[in-house]
Amino acid sequence: MKSTRRVMLEPAFLLHQRDFRDSSRIIEFFARDHGRVCLFARGVRRPGGALAAVLQPFVPLLLSWSGPGDGGNLTAAELAGMPTQLPAGALMSGFYLNELILKLLGREDPYPDVHEAYGLALAGLAAAPGEGRALRIFEKRLLDSLGLGLDYARIAASGEPVRADAYYHVRAERGVVEAAAGSDPAHTFRGAELLSLAAEELADADSLAAAKQLLRAALEGPLDGRELTTRTVARAVRAGARRSRGGNDGKERS
Repeated sequence: MKSTRRVMLEPAFLLHQRDFRDSSRIIEFFARDHGRVCLFARGVRRPGGALAAVLQPFVPLLLSWSGPGDGGNLTAAELAGMPTQLPAGALMSGFYLNELILKLLGREDPYPDVHEAYGLALAGLAAAPGEGRALRIFEKRLLDSLGLGLDYARIAASGEPVRADAYYHVRAERGVVEAAAGSDPAHTFRGAELLSLAAEELADADSLAAAKQLLRAALEGPLDGRELTTRTVARAVRAGARRSRGGNDGKERS
């Protein structure tokens, strides 16, 4: 007779949950050593259920479950340290991080580096005004962990270091390419912006804007045309806000 696998006190974050039958939930977690796992939380919606208050997004958890990582039964959950309190304005960005993990990481494929980067990103989202920088650094580290990151500090063809005062193109399939004289400024990047992204500094608005453009382009390949729901919702929210104000503030988060 096969023994049932038991996992005890695994660090994890809740990514998504949906109701199942009358009193249970099916929950997607991102576990440090087990990757994405989908577990049944049976009876969690019953009145007085202790787990319901613990099983919240953006909260560091310690999980225990039995059975496989996909379709196993959650047996216990507790807080792992102080929960991260995201301000209301950063919640959509938090769900954006969750959606990237759900769409880009395979089930039961461990990514401990991404798990650590996710925790750091949540701390960044909670610390105003670090929201944009936290998102960009997480995107970069996620792409690096997937083997899809680019070296923004060196020219792809020669390996020569990028110069802060020069201008470059960035090709998803090649990397950094020197820009020819007279290139369209709208499609070039200053070396200083590329170096800031490579070093994960992103201390000024120009570097943040360039990093957002570069990383969004880099994510198009692995997303393979799949629209992110969080981006769609964010656009709708911004459009509604502009209509209510009768103007356009041009601000975009994720």
